[in-house]
Amino acid sequence: MSHTAARRLPAARHRRVSTTRRHQHRAAFFFLLPGCALFALCVIYPIISSISLSFYHWDGMTPKTFAGLANYVELFQSDTFYTALKNNLIWLALFLLAPPLGLLFALYLNQQVRGMRVVKSLFFAPFVLSGVVVGLVFSWFYDPTFGLLRLIVGRGIPVLGDPHTVTLGIIFAALWPQAPFCMILYLTGLTGINPEVVEAARMEGAQGLRLLWHVILPQLRPATFMAVVLTVIGALRSFDLIAVMSGGGPFDSSTVLAYFMYDQTKHTQLKLC
Repeated sequence: MSHTAARRLPAARHRRVSTTRRHQHRAAFFFLLPGCALFALCVIYPIISSISLSFYHWDGMTPKTFAGLANYVELFQSDTFYTALKNNLIWLALFLLAPPLGLLFALYLNQQVRGMRVVKSLFFAPFVLSGVVVGLVFSWFYDPTFGLLRLIVGRGIPVLGDPHTVTLGIIFAALWPQAPFCMILYLTGLTGINPEVVEAARMEGAQGLRLLWHVILPQLRPATFMAVVLTVIGALRSFDLIAVMSGGGPFDSSTVLAYFMYDQTKHTQLKLC
């Protein structure tokens, strides 16, 4: 074979590889295009539109009038805004108890014991309930007249009527379904743990917390990441339980940013009426 033919073979192979890669990139682009378009339409555009509208006075019906920074000045002068911001931070801190609780439940349920399926079903039950149902259940639970909490402690405690306890009571109610959700993530992660690695660690003398910290938890990092991210998102978008259990009260003491925005919209509509 001549030197010219030998040089042509790699060049032709390189052209075929380049053509194949172009086709693959083109196919990937077309597959990503609908998702990117929906993301831009449903996420990016509303964000930009909201930022733009924040510089106007607009009730949704009459023509917009430019307000400059007046809306922001009014916002930062509102005491309710700072209360909502503080409550969001409290939600964020305490709601992060859900992943470790879910991990404890998952480790307990990840046993080959007779009747464990029934126990798992009991732990799963709160997860399938809607936020409205959870809010109603705990509203009855906290009721100082006939609630279950009164029977447990022996006297009525107005959890939802006290500005100092209402936020903690709602967060406790929110943890009831969130912890089983994290438990499901960890149970899924436990099924993917390499048993040979665990057995080798036990042969080396690792047991208890040492085995959990150095062997099991590193293999559960993807599940931990998902549990923490989804829990943070749940804390920041807390709305339904507050709307059902306290309505932001008493005296706006349990409101959060999401409910504060809803409340401001409702007041604007009442002014129009």
